[in-house]
Amino acid sequence: MPHAPALPDPSCATSTLRALDADTPPAHRPLPVCRVEGTQAWSGVDEVIEEVPVALVFNGISHAVLLATPADLDDLALGFSLSEGILDSRGELYDLECFGATHGIELRLEIASSRFADLKTRRRNLAGRTGCGLCGVESLDALARPLTPVAAFTPIPIASVTLGLAKLPAWQRLREITGAVHAAAWIGRDGHIRALREDVGRHNALDKLLGHLAREGVDRRDGFVLVSSRASYEMVQKVAMLGIGCLVAVSAPTALAVKLATEAGVTLAGFARGEKLVVYSHPAGLGIPA
Repeated sequence: MPHAPALPDPSCATSTLRALDADTPPAHRPLPVCRVEGTQAWSGVDEVIEEVPVALVFNGISHAVLLATPADLDDLALGFSLSEGILDSRGELYDLECFGATHGIELRLEIASSRFADLKTRRRNLAGRTGCGLCGVESLDALARPLTPVAAFTPIPIASVTLGLAKLPAWQRLREITGAVHAAAWIGRDGHIRALREDVGRHNALDKLLGHLAREGVDRRDGFVLVSSRASYEMVQKVAMLGIGCLVAVSAPTALAVKLATEAGVTLAGFARGEKLVVYSHPAGLGIPA
């Protein structure tokens, strides 16, 4: 399986790094294209989404390389850390710095020493590709992170899902410009979108959203996550790790995702389009009698 290119070790390549505190690369760029319609062809310009290797470095040790869109990287770092179980809370992240490197971007996180010790004992060198949530996992045992079932929550009205779906396109700015990104949205019980994050990778979009929710201290029992993609095992795992009880996907879930959602107490719905959706686990979370 091909992997994302590794970034230079900061201990031996510091000269290639530059601070990006207020100067992250653009999320998309204009590129020359040839447009064709029937037998006619003409030159033009198209906005193309950026896909950049992003290394997450914890207390000086590189842990993961993700291919991501260079936007909302602070949310990505925090969301990934929480949804992967590296951190238990926002307060365990002490500092975050962003650096540009020859081959991509490096996010340097300083975390609590106890959490770093736990990370070293279960470390996995994860090199992610777009849309691939488990590249680099070292063993099958690494898939089975213990999950506490999500706490009971007041059911989400079906009408709120319908309203959130209707509002989703207007919030997808990068998709409108490039047509090449996924979105993850946090939707309140009233159906209104409170936050949305976009990325070329669906897992990254979700991590960015989860990082935002953690940073803002949002009550995760008072809404649901809507994703513009299919729902994979790892996406269910990520929302469950943060105690979110309802995940709605525009496309299909996998059987493994349904199994985990059932075990974790997560209401999982797919094929959410217009007023239609298919509920695969815990329909009571959407006010539907079992």
